[in-house]
Amino acid sequence: MGNKPSANIDRAMILAAGLGTRMRPITASVPKPLIEVAGKTLLDHALDALEKGGVKNTVINVHYLADQIESHVGQRTSSNISISDERNELLDSGGGVKKAIKGFPDGPFFILNADSFWLDAGPSTIGAMRNFWDEKSMDMALLLARREEAVGFDGQGDFFADGAGHLTRRGDRETAPYIYAGAIIARAEKLNAIKDRKFSLNRLFDDAISENRLFGYVLDGLWLHVGTPQAIDDAQDAISAYQLDKAV
Repeated sequence: MGNKPSANIDRAMILAAGLGTRMRPITASVPKPLIEVAGKTLLDHALDALEKGGVKNTVINVHYLADQIESHVGQRTSSNISISDERNELLDSGGGVKKAIKGFPDGPFFILNADSFWLDAGPSTIGAMRNFWDEKSMDMALLLARREEAVGFDGQGDFFADGAGHLTRRGDRETAPYIYAGAIIARAEKLNAIKDRKFSLNRLFDDAISENRLFGYVLDGLWLHVGTPQAIDDAQDAISAYQLDKAV
């Protein structure tokens, strides 16, 4: 497996259609992707990361308080952003991506969640994932964060990784060292091959694992999950401490 990009991965999809119920009462009037953390909305953290990494075209799915999200992204002019409308029906994570990428060619593209983000320790995590991608050996590449270093995450971990980056699920084991950190490189043709309208991205994770083609890239930086109102303050405190440490 090489360390050179096998494709110019310059398309992305952002999952922003969730209801944000754990964020209430804030999300009674503001969609979760537009909640601000450290002076920037969660959605803008994702969009900025993609732009920094050279992604030119991004589709965002919307459902709850969709008009606010459309209005917000309409103010951005530095990249080509379009909307995938799920106002009438949520399609789950995989179904939402499949609908959003109808205009994408076959091949790899990025998927980002809108409820987590990261601070890069190096130039660009998106760029590093692109360099990690290997056309011959991978069907999906997940961004991973080390469980013990993650901010706002209280689970037991998701994956184990071998020396080459192959991933296996935690399964029945008590803990796993890595968590899925909300960014993926996936193949458009793999999503388009699924006939169901509604399905989870976990289905593609399992398919890739069964073929030994699910890989993980471990984040070099600070990863933050913002799932509750309290998590906003926790994230901002962690960011301040991280930046102060980097400045020393």
